[in-house]
Formats: sequence, C-alpha cells, structure tokens
Amino acid sequence: MQTKSSLARVNGIELGYQVFGEGKPVILLHGGFGSLEMFGPNVDLIARDHQVIGVDLQSHGRSPAARRTMTFEAMADDIAELIQRLDLGKAAIVGFSLGGGVALRTGIKHPDLVDRLVLVSTVFKSAGWHPEMVAGMKAMGPDTAEPMKMSPMYQDYTRIAPNVDDWPVLVEELTTLLKKDYDWTDELPKLTMPVMLVVGDADGLPPSHAVEFFTLLGGGLRDANYDRSGMTHHRLAILPGATHYDINFSPALAAAVIPFLDGK
Repeated sequence: MQTKSSLARVNGIELGYQVFGEGKPVILLHGGFGSLEMFGPNVDLIARDHQVIGVDLQSHGRSPAARRTMTFEAMADDIAELIQRLDLGKAAIVGFSLGGGVALRTGIKHPDLVDRLVLVSTVFKSAGWHPEMVAGMKAMGPDTAEPMKMSPMYQDYTRIAPNVDDWPVLVEELTTLLKKDYDWTDELPKLTMPVMLVVGDADGLPPSHAVEFFTLLGGGLRDANYDRSGMTHHRLAILPGATHYDINFSPALAAAVIPFLDGK
C-alpha cells in the first residue's frame, strides 16, 4: 500500500518518511529507539481510508543521524515544518510513547497545524510513568547501545538506517533526553483540537495518569446526558490486556482510534 518513501529537510535536519493510502492526512510517530515499523498492522489498517505519513523521528530509523541535541520541542518543530513542506494543511497526529510526547508538544506549540491528536501511552509529565519506568530511563546512557543490539528495535535499525554505525549516536541522544524531567500541566489548555488518549491497562503509566490527563482536558467531569450534550470532544480509551510493549502493534489500537480520526 506504500506510495512514497522520501527524505525531507526540516528544521536543519533530515527526516525519513513514508506515505500510504489516500484521504485525510494522519501522521504516525513511533516510540523511542524505533521507527514506523513499531505500528505493525496498524499502518495499513489506518491507511485504508486515510493518507498515512509515517515519520521516523530525529536520528531514528530512516532519518540520518542528526547530531543535534534531542528535545521534544525541536522534534515538534520538525513535525510542524514537515506538515507545511508536504502542504498538508492541518493533519491528525497519532503518537506512541516518545512519539506521543512529540505529538503533544506539536499540538501545544503549533495548534494551527494539528487537526486532532491521538496520544498513545503518553504522559504529560515525566513523573507520570511508573516509578520503575522512570528509574529505567534515568539509568540508560551511551553504554546502553551495545546491549540494545539484542533488541527488535536494533534489528529494524540495521535494515533501514542510512548508516548502521550511527546507532550509538541515536542511543546517546535519546538516553540524554530521557533523563530530563518535564511537566506540561500548565500548557495543556493550549490544546484547542480534539484529543484522544489511549493506554493499556498494564501500560508503562498507570491508568490513573491517563484519567488525570483526561480530566485536565475537561473530559469526564459530568454526566453526558441522554443527548450527549455533556460530552467534550476529547476521548479516553483503556485497552484491556495491553502493555507498553504491544499496544502499538495491536489491531485494537486502530479499531479504537479510527472512529475518532473520522470525527465520530
């Protein structure tokens, strides 16, 4: 179903991206150390009725090593410029984990370019992750590059990266970012577009964090009424039996988000 694979020069770096299907544009942003392949069958499922633009974030996957300090803000600017370069107008963004953080920052910084957001396994503050996740991220560093060569993410990287020897560059950039604390609570009111939060009931963040996030957006504060007049345009989905390590490629993800992408 793929129709195009290319590199785009944005914000001083190059981003690899692939285009699938036709229809309203939906940008997919993968998780840390990964690539578009992290979404598995969900790429084709969403592309049945949408134009999917699968982007490999800074130094990930098909994107050449940037050797630029990795920040959520810079990567959000990358996505905003890509939307403009591709003349998409406004696009929906579906982001998972790291990609969810980038999607969230894009919605906050560039609301005029974002039609709607789907944030999968995404926190609005670094302390939102389970404590063991936080400890694991802070323990990672450049020396993580070698043991991670046993991971599926590295196996995908060896197949698609422009230069496989740049793997340590990606690991150093990302592990440096993962050590930084952040709290975007006060900026959530800047999200003017509809937002859908999707988490697994056994995710890397507790469902209670997703509920808090949903509440801060104004969701779930009152009964919807028989005519649904009490509903916001935001949505919350907790997928049963889903973990942080399989929610991204479970077809249940596409089944949950496609109606939202279609404005239902």
